[in-house]
Amino acid sequence: MDYFKNIEPSTAVPLADLVQIQPGQVVSRTLAQNRAVSVTLFAFSQGEEISTHQSEGDAMVQVLEGVGELTIDGTAHLCSAGEAIVMPAGHPHAVRAVQNFKMLLTVVFPL
Repeated sequence: MDYFKNIEPSTAVPLADLVQIQPGQVVSRTLAQNRAVSVTLFAFSQGEEISTHQSEGDAMVQVLEGVGELTIDGTAHLCSAGEAIVMPAGHPHAVRAVQNFKMLLTVVFPL
């Protein structure tokens, strides 16, 4: 059974190249999805956002390119390429692109 999709196995790839910035859009590419974990690449055009919501699992954002503003429990955090932040389960959070921005989102769900 293959757990990952939309990514070539046994091949080193630059993650940021697997999703492209599209003007005025948030683009996503799911790499893995099951009841335990979700792994998704996102590309945000500058100014685009995912509005405030909550997740049943802990969500970790790893910034691949650009700068994003991640708001957790009403507190804004600017994150740049090479940085990561965890958005705890059950806490309201949102993501906004301060500039064109790519991230890898990993959500781990309780079983």
